[in-house]
Amino acid sequence: MIPLLAATLILVYPLQSYAASGGRIGGGSFRSPSVPRGGSYGGGGYRGGYGGGGYRGYRGGGIGFPFILPIFGFGGGGLFGFLILMSIAGVIANSIRGGSSPSTGNSQRSLSETSTRPVTMVQLQIGLLASAKGLQKDLRELASSADTNTSIGLQRVLQETTLSLMRQPNLWAYANLETGQVPFNSAESTFNRLSLTERSKLKAEITSNFSGQLFSDKASGIQSGEAAKTNEYIAVTILVASKKAFALNESINGESLLESLRIIGSMTSTDLIALEVIWQPEGSGDVLSAEELVTAYPNLKHL
Repeated sequence: MIPLLAATLILVYPLQSYAASGGRIGGGSFRSPSVPRGGSYGGGGYRGGYGGGGYRGYRGGGIGFPFILPIFGFGGGGLFGFLILMSIAGVIANSIRGGSSPSTGNSQRSLSETSTRPVTMVQLQIGLLASAKGLQKDLRELASSADTNTSIGLQRVLQETTLSLMRQPNLWAYANLETGQVPFNSAESTFNRLSLTERSKLKAEITSNFSGQLFSDKASGIQSGEAAKTNEYIAVTILVASKKAFALNESINGESLLESLRIIGSMTSTDLIALEVIWQPEGSGDVLSAEELVTAYPNLKHL
């Protein structure tokens, strides 16, 4: 079934070329120490429990079986839903393979405890009118000052980004919100795939602050700054991995989007596992037209 789904996704979402450069801020850690024999918590890294075990799949507004139907157009799941599905399928396949080989009691307990601890993935995308130039400036300044090597620093990035978006609701034009939960041991690879998918939509990353490393793509010959006067839209993607499940309303309208931004922005640093904020255009003279916006972000819905 997985090869069939992959082939279908390629047909539905063919690769496109995108014109605008962009910026990126983020970081995080999915490290998880081994479970102590005494059952207590020790060492660094994430070991928070969720209670109840199990995990829920993609929630993109689909009906029926939650992992497959959205991909075939029943709920607008798109690539986000596909990658969530792939991560869950990989865990199931590994569990089946692991069950056929001998293992010790400790390794079985570690696999069980890790695979039943879900991580919540949230992807929020907003297309704003180009007059929201202050947002680009805010993100650029945030990239130059944020400490993306700590959870507290990342929480500040998340809070400041959501605040900047909340201050300009009259400039929101399009939006899309998708959430899903994956087992902990596949969360990092899933997050990385989602991140790479969004980063591939940029012609170049002019401004970048990721995991404490500042970077500027001078080789592209594009400098960060104001977009050209002919620019029509600004696109912002917020990708979050959290220990905590969210009760987000995925219907797209101004009121629900504002409430979702409040909930996401109020996340604590202890719940935040990883964060990525990606925006375009970022280069001086860049343009993101209406056609490029809907091509790069096909799941956006008009507000």
